[in-house]
Amino acid sequence: MSIDTIIVNYNAGEALQRCVNAVRTGTRHSRIIVIDNASDDGSAERLRNLYGDRSGIEFLFNQANLGFAPAINAVARRSTADWILVLNPDCIVEADTLERLQSALIPDPRSALAGPAVRDKNGRMQRATVRRFPTPWKSLMTASGLWRLGRWFPFMAGVEVDTSKLGQEAISCDAVSGACMLVRREALEDVGFLDENYTLHCEDLDLMYRLKLEGWQCLYVPGAGCIHYQGLSSRKRPSWVHFHKHLGMVRFFRKFQASSTFLPFRWLVYVGIWLRFLVLWPLVLIRR
Repeated sequence: MSIDTIIVNYNAGEALQRCVNAVRTGTRHSRIIVIDNASDDGSAERLRNLYGDRSGIEFLFNQANLGFAPAINAVARRSTADWILVLNPDCIVEADTLERLQSALIPDPRSALAGPAVRDKNGRMQRATVRRFPTPWKSLMTASGLWRLGRWFPFMAGVEVDTSKLGQEAISCDAVSGACMLVRREALEDVGFLDENYTLHCEDLDLMYRLKLEGWQCLYVPGAGCIHYQGLSSRKRPSWVHFHKHLGMVRFFRKFQASSTFLPFRWLVYVGIWLRFLVLWPLVLIRR
């Protein structure tokens, strides 16, 4: 069963080479397609010069930044592989990650997507590794910190899931990290690929939500792993990324939940999203 790995690059620097090399040296073979979205740091050009016309790796150079979802879809739609690995250029997969993700998905034909344990450079589990779909209530619990009471009061559970209590077996979940996700191509076609109306962020969550609506299953596979050096591509434009992250939240809510939300509360959700944007904006600039 063949795998196509799609990596969308935008100014990822030397991380791109480490990302590609980790996939190439893994225990499961994958054809690699690097899509450069008009980077100006030369990262994709340097990588192409390194690998040349070597079999198993292709380079596509866009003249403008098309966005994440359009770049992925352009390749995924013409792929003939059985599986599509969507991988951020700042992720380093462990040697057996692809093999473990695929092995978890194969037994159940309705398992559409799987993600590994995603850790930061210090080995800490990242918050988006496995999560619940956001609702206005779960998002409020998460933003307020009251989700911590969820272990005693389940109705106060937030979006985040405590991975330390999940064990080492693959489990069904709402969503995993979009930084590294293996998708059954049949399922991707079934739901119409990624929604290209998201500029940045939440298109992965949108995909997993639509998969669930169509009866597909998402898996978290803790035995598989990768390191995510988060934020490399956003260093030059943190405010732009921060804005579009919240714009993605607005679109997700409006698309799936707003129509069933009581009108006054609906507007409170929109206000809450943009208040979050304003509160966190200074922190984003400081961490640049």
